[in-house]
Amino acid sequence: MSPALLIDRLCKSYGTVTAVSDLDLRVEEGQIVGLLGPNGSGKTTTVECAYGLRKADSGTVRVFGLDARAEPGRVARLVGTQLQDSALPDRIKVGEAVHLFAALAHRPVDEAETLRRWGLADRRGAGFGSLSGGYRQRLLVALALVARPRLVFLDEMTTGLDPNARREVWDLVEEVRRGGTTVVLVTHFMDEAQRLCDRLAVLSRGRKIAEGTPTEIVNRYGGGTVVRFPVPPGQAVPRLGDLPGVQTVNHSDGRIEVRGHGPFLVALGHALTVAGLSRTPLDVASPSLEDAYVRLLRREVAP
Repeated sequence: MSPALLIDRLCKSYGTVTAVSDLDLRVEEGQIVGLLGPNGSGKTTTVECAYGLRKADSGTVRVFGLDARAEPGRVARLVGTQLQDSALPDRIKVGEAVHLFAALAHRPVDEAETLRRWGLADRRGAGFGSLSGGYRQRLLVALALVARPRLVFLDEMTTGLDPNARREVWDLVEEVRRGGTTVVLVTHFMDEAQRLCDRLAVLSRGRKIAEGTPTEIVNRYGGGTVVRFPVPPGQAVPRLGDLPGVQTVNHSDGRIEVRGHGPFLVALGHALTVAGLSRTPLDVASPSLEDAYVRLLRREVAP
């Protein structure tokens, strides 16, 4: 079975600026795959080339086995998109926009149900220009799904939404995936990527610098778990640096900081118990996806 999206050695430049360089990406059907990276890293350009809004300089894009460059019409019927700079005429009403997009679709969703699900029913008669940023985002994401696409691109879909609304949208995206739609999600929100994505690709300067599940990214690049604890004066401490999985051990002002990965927490707990420190309070800080992301980018810009 062909993947939902297969990008092979994609390159795109704007004059002397390289936006995307030899990018490979594979998205299996039914997945939610996230694209992470700072502004200017090539995320939106990648999505626009995949959707057919921009012509790549080289490389190939296949959507469910179809060549996006050779068969743009067939690909367009399979794909929906909410792009970062999407907009509508200020005077078009919410209900009119949904009706227009549904009229152009081959298999449109129910319009009333769409308005209800996305919290837009009471804004049906409001003009696009009068909507708050959050309601604009809701409408644009809803329009991307009106045609029941098999693959949808969502570019910073929750920008401008309050925390409660963001979580409601996350629930809807997960429901969309359960209905069979594959999602490529561009986001700057690490909690959003952690919650929704099966896999992540991290971009920097137009190149893919890391790929894997959120857990794999954290384990590889998060810097390890840190355990801090006090040591009473005169207390003997075992050679913690020899424990399996320990990366660093630092002593400072009567406290010890141990950084490690894998099995080191179990080994550390056992070593402290044997040393008579079983009641010592431990401050354990596990790395987050944001920690891993920041460390990755710092590594990229380090001299």
